[in-house]
Amino acid sequence: MERWPRPRHTVVGMEEATARRLFAQARVGRLATVTPGGEPHLVPVTFVLVDDTVWTAVDGKPKRTRRLQRLRNIAANPRASVLVDHYAEDWSQLWWVRADGSARVPAAGDEVAPALGALAAKYEVYRTDPPGGPFIAIDVHRWRWWAASGPGPSADDGPSR
Repeated sequence: MERWPRPRHTVVGMEEATARRLFAQARVGRLATVTPGGEPHLVPVTFVLVDDTVWTAVDGKPKRTRRLQRLRNIAANPRASVLVDHYAEDWSQLWWVRADGSARVPAAGDEVAPALGALAAKYEVYRTDPPGGPFIAIDVHRWRWWAASGPGPSADDGPSR
């Protein structure tokens, strides 16, 4: 039993446009997928938001294999989320934004080219060492967010649950 019931449609927060802007500007996100055995799997990723699709790529950082767990997870279950957040000692500045959607691993080519360009525009290292892929596209079906106080007007409880 809740001691202090929370009003159902009043949450301090931000407008969707602000949430999407903060999400797009974030330098790192956490990609959440589900293993074939049903376990959660979470990894930090660089990413870009192009329209309503979050793009990330397997890049040249050292890895044991190019057949990463996240790729196997997406092949078995395409549901994925990307979370970005901001932490500060002043908790009135806290916020998070999550993009939930369906992930896919498109073949290299015309669809991937704009994402590669956007990644290179956002991350300097990709200008000289572009990621070779594979690329992951997450088609966003739902945005969720929360903020302790502005960076914008409040959003109702629907998007932030």
